[in-house]
Amino acid sequence: MGRVALVTGGSRGIGAAISVALKDAGYSVAANYAGNDEAAKKFSDETGIKTYKWSVADYEACKAGIAEVEADLGPVEVLVNNAGITRDAMFHRMTPEQWREVIDTNLSGVFNMTHPIWPGMRERKFGRVITISSINGQKGQAGQANYSAAKAGDLGFTKALAQEGARAGITVNAICPGYIATEMVKAIDEKVLNEKIIPLIPVGRLGEPEEIARCVVFLASDDAGFISGSTISANGAQFVV
Repeated sequence: MGRVALVTGGSRGIGAAISVALKDAGYSVAANYAGNDEAAKKFSDETGIKTYKWSVADYEACKAGIAEVEADLGPVEVLVNNAGITRDAMFHRMTPEQWREVIDTNLSGVFNMTHPIWPGMRERKFGRVITISSINGQKGQAGQANYSAAKAGDLGFTKALAQEGARAGITVNAICPGYIATEMVKAIDEKVLNEKIIPLIPVGRLGEPEEIARCVVFLASDDAGFISGSTISANGAQFVV
């Protein structure tokens, strides 16, 4: 049995691709999900990857969920913070609830998941923490003040925690996807997609979830042991840092 990897939001979209890629690379994978029981069951049936249901916005639920995963598979050595939501609105129309929900899941959720796992990684002198941020955390996006703030916060978290984990053999990195061909993106009106989104991407296409997954597999590997505090921008040259 390989190292244990836990992927939040791991049964759909980019998260599902990450879970499958890690399994194919020899990891024992647990996929967390928040609410879609039908999608989670279908994912488990198709891949053989066990799913675990809890909200990353709830610290105590994270602790309990992580304990269940570790009882089943062993200590979590690779954590992929992928779970995220959107509650888009122009700022003058954004409600406190829309702000709070996104911050609680996309930023506090990263703390809630990493904090309970961190002591074990320090004791074992090995760990990989990989957080899926976003191009919009790098450049900002109108109508996403909440999302952009949370995803930018994930990058600050990554840079700070990398310095704390370095001597303990723990690497902490982030990936910022651009527009990826997930169910959500492909649901955008075809005219909008072809005339307003894809023309902004120099490579001329959407990214594939598997392309993000390959970045994760590399960062999780022993070969990436000297890479920490870094951000991989996977956006087809749409935004170059």
